[in-house]
Amino acid sequence: MTEFLIRLFVKQRDPALPGVRAIYGKLASWVGIGCNLLLFAGKFAVGTLFGSIAITADGMNNLSDASSNVVSLLGFKLAAKPADAEHPYGHARYEYLAGLCVSVMIMAIGLSLGKESFFKVLRPEQVGFSWLSIGVLLASIGVKLWLSVFNGKIGALIDSDTLRATAADSRNDVISTSAVLASTLLCKATGFAVIDGVMGLAVAAFILYSGFTLVKDTLSPLLGESPDPKLVQHIEKTVMSYPDVLGMHDLMVHDYGPGRQFASLHVEFAAETDVLIAHDVVDTIERDFLKRDNLMVTIHYDPIVTADQSVADVRGYLTETLAALDPALSLHDLRLVPGETHTNVLFDLVLPAGYTGDRAEVLRRLREALYVKDPKYIAVVKIEQAYVAGYEE
Repeated sequence: MTEFLIRLFVKQRDPALPGVRAIYGKLASWVGIGCNLLLFAGKFAVGTLFGSIAITADGMNNLSDASSNVVSLLGFKLAAKPADAEHPYGHARYEYLAGLCVSVMIMAIGLSLGKESFFKVLRPEQVGFSWLSIGVLLASIGVKLWLSVFNGKIGALIDSDTLRATAADSRNDVISTSAVLASTLLCKATGFAVIDGVMGLAVAAFILYSGFTLVKDTLSPLLGESPDPKLVQHIEKTVMSYPDVLGMHDLMVHDYGPGRQFASLHVEFAAETDVLIAHDVVDTIERDFLKRDNLMVTIHYDPIVTADQSVADVRGYLTETLAALDPALSLHDLRLVPGETHTNVLFDLVLPAGYTGDRAEVLRRLREALYVKDPKYIAVVKIEQAYVAGYEE
């Protein structure tokens, strides 16, 4: 069914092509809207007819899912808008905003259902039983299992966190509907009507938990989360594969929504390398990233002194010292400025984001280590924060 729908509604299959990603997203949203509205109508009718708050609550959960699909549909539509003068980086973050709205709506419905279920626990009413109720719940489980696979496949195809969250929510719905089914059977078998209200509370709690988790997941990229370590490693491996490149550092990745990422970094070349050759390599790296990965990369050229053995010795010595102090620390841009009475050792010390160690102690140990190596060495240190994890500076 999934392949049939894709073939029917998506003419261009490559999600990297302009507008194709939005078509995939809209297809998933419309399918979700249709399925969830049908499930809501069936459960609400059965729950009202037989007085089951658990079934009604599960139906309201499907209604919230349909509302979420509407917001996702709007998000994909707005995210596909091209860049303009006011938003030169595009509008792809609308997809993140849509996911955040969906999460808040899920939590709001969870609170409402929790309140209704709580009063049902205090004043339980006998729940009517019918095989129609069982059939509706079993059909819901089947539909939600398919929706989970459907959204998961399209989410992976277009690399959409919104659809991955929708797939996870569908899996959660299978669990909650199974709980409602168990509640219906238990009420029939035991005659304890309070089970219905208790199960309604459980479903509401599950909806709240799912909503809270989705809020965190969708809020994180809006706040500016650390890039995927796999992307960082891919960038480092790619850059280091080019001729004459000695190293890289100061990598930053900015996320303006799915498919709208920008990166900047420093690439190290031997100072003896012809500047035109280095510039040509930098241009090639930037062009290749844009062509192969749709990643806009801006590179700063850093010359590294390799002919001066004393510089190499100090760099290696300090690198070993840092590794002994804390493997998370690193340095770059080291150079020596000799004078009559002393030699300044200038370098950038890189600390991971959120570093909780004693910075003053690290600097003291570095200065002490340099003094031991040569009493004329004076450390001149610029402290920087790393903006990515997963590669060595």
